[in-house]
Amino acid sequence: MKTEQMTLPGGTTILELEAALVQECPHVECPVIHRFAPGLYIREILMPPGTMATSMEHKTEHAFHISRGVIKVMSETEGSVTYRAPYWGLTKPGTKRVLFIDPEFPENAGGAVWITFHVTEHTDVDKIAEEILVPHDNPLIPEDQRNQWRNQNPKLEN
Repeated sequence: MKTEQMTLPGGTTILELEAALVQECPHVECPVIHRFAPGLYIREILMPPGTMATSMEHKTEHAFHISRGVIKVMSETEGSVTYRAPYWGLTKPGTKRVLFIDPEFPENAGGAVWITFHVTEHTDVDKIAEEILVPHDNPLIPEDQRNQWRNQNPKLEN
């Protein structure tokens, strides 16, 4: 089964959840900081309490770190788990996640921070995305609303 067709509790697929989030929920700003070291891209995202999101599907294996908060995660590769900071893990190729920053956890008052580490020689974020992410086009989302997460203006740091 393709990851995006994974059935969530209640019988919803990830594609259906993505479409509902984009079309029915207010857009949540999740600030992203991009950092670079020789041969390494580091992506840090702050997700406010109450945020539910889906990740892109990853082509490559890479390390991740949750440096703040508690994140409920569901994926085919991990099942249903709750990660509590500080937490280190590995993302396997083919992983696509549903993330929820549950506001019931006091640790999430200031939001949760998820950091990924990718081996690459590129410093152009779009080229890195092509290298590490599976192209994704959810047919259940109207064309003018697709890939909204790419439309934000991330803060860049070296």
